[in-house]
Parts: sequence; C-alpha cells; structure tokens
Amino acid sequence: MKRVVLFIATNLAVVLVLSVVLRLLGLDRAMYSQTGMSTEGLLVFSAVVGFTGAIISLLMSKQMAKWSTGAHVVEQPANDAETWLVETVRKLSTKAGIGMPEVAIYEGEANAFATGAFRNSALVAVSTGLLQSMNKEEVEAVLGHEIGHVANGDMVTLTLIQGVVNTFVVFFARIIGSIVDRTVFRSERGNGPGYFITVIVAQIVLGILASMIVAWFSRHREFRADRASAQLLGTPSPMVNALRRLAGLEPGVLPQSMSGFGITDKGGIMSLFATHPPLEERIAALQRTTA
Repeated sequence: MKRVVLFIATNLAVVLVLSVVLRLLGLDRAMYSQTGMSTEGLLVFSAVVGFTGAIISLLMSKQMAKWSTGAHVVEQPANDAETWLVETVRKLSTKAGIGMPEVAIYEGEANAFATGAFRNSALVAVSTGLLQSMNKEEVEAVLGHEIGHVANGDMVTLTLIQGVVNTFVVFFARIIGSIVDRTVFRSERGNGPGYFITVIVAQIVLGILASMIVAWFSRHREFRADRASAQLLGTPSPMVNALRRLAGLEPGVLPQSMSGFGITDKGGIMSLFATHPPLEERIAALQRTTA
C-alpha cells in the first residue's frame, strides 16, 4: 500500500508541475481559445479516459482470465495432483502473508499466471503442459513466482502505470493537435480537420511509446517475482531449474490481456515490447543472489 500511495503522489506532483509549465509557456491559453477547455480540465478529462479502461480491466481480470483460457477452478480436488497443487499454493500464500488465491488449471503449453484486483482474493493458474513437463519442485518454484506477483501488488501497480501513460497519451495528443492546428493549418477558432487528424496520429505514436514503458516495468517486476520465489522456497535453485526447463520448451501463448502475467513470453525482435526478460537474464540474476 505504501508503494502505491508513493506512486500516486509522485504522479500527482508530475501533473502539477506539467500544469504550471504549460501555463508559463502560454499553452493553456492557446488550448482554451482553441477548444474552450483549460489545461486543468483537459488533464482531468485525460485521467478519466486513461484510468477508466485500465481499472475496469483490472476489476474484470479474474473472470476474463478464466473465460479466455478456459481455466477450471479447483474447488474440490479430484485427485492427488490437484490436492498437492492446492496445498502448495496454500502454503506459499500463507508464507507470503496473503489470502488464499483461487487455484485453476487450463489446457495448454507450459505457462502459468496470476491475476486479480485484490491481493487477498487473486487467481493463480497453471497449464497442463507446465504440470506435465516439470517436477514438483520446479512447479512449486513457478507457483512461488506467481504468488510473488500477488504479494508484491504487481497487478495493481501495473494498472496504475497503464492508467498514467494512457492519461499522458490522451493529454499530449490533444496538446500537439492544438499546436499543429494553429501553426500549420492556421485555424483561428475551434478545431479544424488538422486537429482531429493530428490527434489520431499522435495517439498512435505516443501509444506505441507508452506500450514500451509499460513493457519495461513488466520486465522489471519479473526479476522481483523470481526473487520472491527464491525467498519463499528458501533457495533460488528450484526457480533456476524451472527457468532452464522453460528455456527448452515452447512457451504457452496467453491472451494479449494476460501475457504480462505469465511465467514466460516470447521475445525476439520485438523485445522492447516484451513483457518478460530473456530467460538467461533471469537465471543470471537469480544466480547472483547466491554469489
């Protein structure tokens, strides 16, 4: 909670400074004469637009995850494997100091994910491919990684970051649109066609840059979740072994909305947009913790 409050306070300070800078540059008056909306009003509008979608997605994340992956929640274990899975999650969540998550299994190649708006009522799901390709120690390490995401509040923090970057995309796209409309298309009153065209183009370009920022944070939190697994199990070796195992497997594809919450993801030429760091970097980071 302290980390979330600090994050919100920091971004409020950024918004305040931005508002003052725009006023000193006279852009607030230009915006008002062009659109009839003050920069403060535009910031509020941008924040509402930017955060609404991100928060709704977070609140719906558990249900959407179950629906999109076809995950089956284990309410009453049907066999020894399901019993072990539920009890392992219970043990790790107790160690991490969070409420017992829902435990689910879904059909697919090796992967796992955690999601949910609240750390005491999250969802942890593993694929049949992961259960079949790893031994119990490695599966436990993966579960520790996902519990680490929940305990660290990664889902909420990622939502806040997504909301902030969405806000700035909406805000700056309209600022740029107003400037271009006045200086290039010479619109004196109201919004001309140049404004709307520029806003659309700016939102696309800024949206791409925003996606890179969100992806960077997503990669950063994977290292923290790996360390959380090592702490919960008392040694990084199981997580290192699990990552090595994953390196030899084809990663299970998750829906786009869930890719950031999996245990692994594809990289390649789109590495700036990857939600996970390369497996070899994660292994090296874990090995450094024992050096």
